[in-house]
Amino acid sequence: MKGMNGTVSKSSELNTAHSTGPLVLVEPYAYRLGGHHQHALLALAQARPGTVVIAPNGIARQTAAALREAEAEVVAGGAGARARVLLRAAGLLARLSWAGQRRFRSSRWPVAVRRSTHQFTLLARCLVEAAALRTVRRRCPEAAGVVILSASEALHGAAALLGGLGHVRFVHEVVTAEDAPVRLLGRVARRGERRVTVLCPTAAERDRLLARFPQLTCKVRVFAVDDGQRLTEGERDGGREAFSIPPGEAVVCLVGGWWPHKDITVIDRALARLSAPLHVIVTGHPLDHVVLTRWQNLPNVRLHTEPGPLSEPVLRLVYAAADAALVARHEGVGKESGLVMDTARYGVPLIVSDHDPHLTERLWHQPWVRIFSAGDPASLAKVLEDLVHRPFDLPGPGAPKVLDMWDAAEQAAFLTRTARALSLTSRGKSGMGGRGC
Repeated sequence: MKGMNGTVSKSSELNTAHSTGPLVLVEPYAYRLGGHHQHALLALAQARPGTVVIAPNGIARQTAAALREAEAEVVAGGAGARARVLLRAAGLLARLSWAGQRRFRSSRWPVAVRRSTHQFTLLARCLVEAAALRTVRRRCPEAAGVVILSASEALHGAAALLGGLGHVRFVHEVVTAEDAPVRLLGRVARRGERRVTVLCPTAAERDRLLARFPQLTCKVRVFAVDDGQRLTEGERDGGREAFSIPPGEAVVCLVGGWWPHKDITVIDRALARLSAPLHVIVTGHPLDHVVLTRWQNLPNVRLHTEPGPLSEPVLRLVYAAADAALVARHEGVGKESGLVMDTARYGVPLIVSDHDPHLTERLWHQPWVRIFSAGDPASLAKVLEDLVHRPFDLPGPGAPKVLDMWDAAEQAAFLTRTARALSLTSRGKSGMGGRGC
């Protein structure tokens, strides 16, 4: 759009960027080592050389090195005065949230007081996203599309308005509800919501999001991508050797931190019921070391632990050593499981609870999957003993498609198309030539 002086606005230039420009990926969690988010980020960058990665909260050294090897441009922190101011404000809010969570963790505090800390977290994440978008405006005005790979579940319009840029955003799960002050800010910034398209990895999360933001443009798209790097037989032998597991003995792995949506109690009770020896590899952070000590003392459990976040090579060793991966969640959890996706793309059999009817329907007849009743230790113990007595089939090369997982090149193309369509729609809704945020 031309302004009063006849010049073209910066945001209009961004919206009309040529499709051959780079894809820009914003990953606020790039500072973490390994995991679901980092794998997708790296796979997308490898599939599309020239990708620009914005890491507003910093980036792990290994991730940065791998991205540069993939010919991606990496921008850590914020570029420009506005981005830096937004990041400083976000840092202050994050510290307030952390201090509040420590101070008000006791249930003797009113719910409203305890929830206030999470409101600071939502505001902080919004400002981080806005800073990243400001950085894109400054460093990459010719972008073919901008995608926030791990976005907040709230303040969608505020991020677009404060960042001055429309974008596609992945919302992995809806955890924290907005209280009155945050809802008010969201209503003030509602016009910015026409500048975003939200992608949810599962239909359950889409429905939760639309119940709160019915005016949002929201689509379902699996977040994980298939990089085609299945485990080799050599890796499987090397994995068992790394954990000193004799040939022929059964192994199950439990990967990732013990977060509230995971049902560690049902695993605890199922392992106590085992009547035959089973190796259990546990990795991640946080872990409950009291529970691990109890498992260590069980007569039929051979426990191996690798605490803390793992790099991709070590994670491959864990999966390679396992005869099956175990995913146990509480009934009703509907978020995408990076662990389930890992089993399909690595080629590892899966033991999974029936916590999500949609996921269960997809996996029910797959020969490489065993499903147990969520919250039922007897059901899980039976599946584990079946594994001890007979190895499960390996997933075939078509396993990722069973879960609607796309390869990285297809995913990058989809994200670019979605961002381009959003740009055209936004300009159409804004009148002749469009208006910037």
